[in-house]
Amino acid sequence: MREILEQQLARFEELERQMSDPDVLANSARLAVVAREHGSLAKSATKYRRFKLLNTQIAEANAMAAGDDPELRQLAEMELSELKAGREACWSEILDTAVGGEDAQRTRCMLEIRAGTGGDEAALFARDLYEMYRHYCEAKGWKVEVMDMSPTELGGFKEVILGLEGEGAFRAMQYENGGHRVQRVPETETKGRVHTSAATVAVMAEPEDMEIDLKPADYVVERIRRASGPGGQHVNKTASAIRLTHTATGLEVCCQDEKSQHKNLSKAIRVLKSRLYEMKREEEMKKRSTERREKIGSGDRNERIRTYNFPQNRLTDHRINQNFNLENVIVGNLGPVVDALIECDRQAQRNAFGNIE
Repeated sequence: MREILEQQLARFEELERQMSDPDVLANSARLAVVAREHGSLAKSATKYRRFKLLNTQIAEANAMAAGDDPELRQLAEMELSELKAGREACWSEILDTAVGGEDAQRTRCMLEIRAGTGGDEAALFARDLYEMYRHYCEAKGWKVEVMDMSPTELGGFKEVILGLEGEGAFRAMQYENGGHRVQRVPETETKGRVHTSAATVAVMAEPEDMEIDLKPADYVVERIRRASGPGGQHVNKTASAIRLTHTATGLEVCCQDEKSQHKNLSKAIRVLKSRLYEMKREEEMKKRSTERREKIGSGDRNERIRTYNFPQNRLTDHRINQNFNLENVIVGNLGPVVDALIECDRQAQRNAFGNIE
């Protein structure tokens, strides 16, 4: 963790220098990007900088306390007590800030919901998850932008991609990564039998422009016709839908939500950058220790993280083995679930990195 904090502080101080650089100040677009990244790092970097300063002051006070002057020793001992208490409080704040990993302070992310096994019922469940997340995010005051959606005849979604922006957005939403299972009587069921279906959720931090250098030569753009409404009755006759294919990785992104090709292309590039950043992030995690695997926010999409049991009005999060009132959660009151997950991650952080020396 210290290594990550050192890297964040170094980057933060580099961005501080850039914000006073005449060349950056003269370029408003560049300045906006630098300022946004600087703001995202400010909370953790300033706390860690204060922590390092307190460590230096404690070392100086210890040296003074070991000296021969009785008065200086007494003053140093009094100062040490205050300094150590301040360091303890600062370290506690750093641990809280670090909950959720090194991307926790990012304010923008992509949320992808895909129907899994279960046919039409899985698509309807994906729609319910979309509504649940949308209401939760709007209640938090976050900006919610539809990047792309693929509706079905019955009003469900094969896939829907949302762009989220707001304070704490990625920190909270990253815990939704994984498989979501639903047990209920589907709207399509005539005999009242309970079915089990599934959907997968992926949450990816949206990187700053400078973090993923994506040039037009790095991808192929195709203009395609795709249905933009349920059942295809609103066929996009102007072929404004866009498909991007990243040549190096083969990653594909389609966006059709806007009527403008330019807007769809802009959205597709943002989604592609997020997926490339997520791929880079996963590769870096594999090179590190097993620390992240032990946390609930590991983000494994293949892991079944939650069951929505409608007959028993029970939502179970399997990572923390806690139950919640499904009726409340499914309408967007996701706060108690998110809070429980963050608290569990906070305790894991404290257990792993509680030593402040």
